[in-house]
Amino acid sequence: MAWLIRFKARSLVSAIRPLRDALDSFHCSQSHFSDCSVRSFPRKWLVSGSSSSPEITRSSSVSALKASSNPLGLEEFPHVNDHEEKLNLFDELKQRFLSFKKHKYLEELEHFQSLKEAQTPKFMVIACADSRVCPSTILGFRPGEAFMIRNVANLVPPLEKGPSETNAALEFAVKTLEVENILIIGHSCCGGIQTLMRMRDNGDSSFIKTWVTNGKIAKNRTESAANHLSFDQQCRLCEKESINRSLLNLLTYPWIEERVKKGLLFVHGGYYDFLNCTFEKWTLDFKGSSDEERGRILVKDQQLWC
Repeated sequence: MAWLIRFKARSLVSAIRPLRDALDSFHCSQSHFSDCSVRSFPRKWLVSGSSSSPEITRSSSVSALKASSNPLGLEEFPHVNDHEEKLNLFDELKQRFLSFKKHKYLEELEHFQSLKEAQTPKFMVIACADSRVCPSTILGFRPGEAFMIRNVANLVPPLEKGPSETNAALEFAVKTLEVENILIIGHSCCGGIQTLMRMRDNGDSSFIKTWVTNGKIAKNRTESAANHLSFDQQCRLCEKESINRSLLNLLTYPWIEERVKKGLLFVHGGYYDFLNCTFEKWTLDFKGSSDEERGRILVKDQQLWC
């Protein structure tokens, strides 16, 4: 019986020796697990327990992961520094939120509490999706003061070409919320307009091309009037022309045109130059334009804030 026990023990030692040697080669134990790249481990195994008597199991891998700061991935585990960097980004967002709560929310608690009853914004703002343009930051809108849409190059398509979400947002803002002003904001160095000005009919069917093609009229008018100017100068003109095209496209929505005719709704253009920190504002002069002149926009109340 003794020889049988010794035989099985030797067999067991021989069976686990390759695995033990492989693990020893990593020189990584639980005591310094967080300092070791987990990518080096075979996906099926992790080390838990003390270095003198490791326990190799699938369940122990879960414990080891919980002990470390690394999130579980499908194929591999990201380096701890990548994870810490992501956490730092959210730490910054957390501090901004807490600052907002302390200096805005709590100081204007009555205003925020009133928002639970209803929203009655005076503005609908349509701005470019560009990360450098934030209407609330630029114009200081408080929560509840503006109903906002962000899209590529602030291009508002005519009714028959508008995607359903644009149609729904416009209809909700005008017919349900009864906003009194629609403000379309463009800006300098717009990537969407640059894409539009470079675009040629080459069969590209990307989502970006599909969207910015809504500004084709603005592009054609710009090239016709300013083909002698540099590309950057043409883009600047097109940035403003696209705003005016969007203002005219708004009038293809019957519930907008009706209210504009009655003087219940006003549509405005705005241009933010973030290089010089200036803002231009103008208002569509609906009564100054006849149906024959609808293709040429007339404006009033032009202002430059600088």
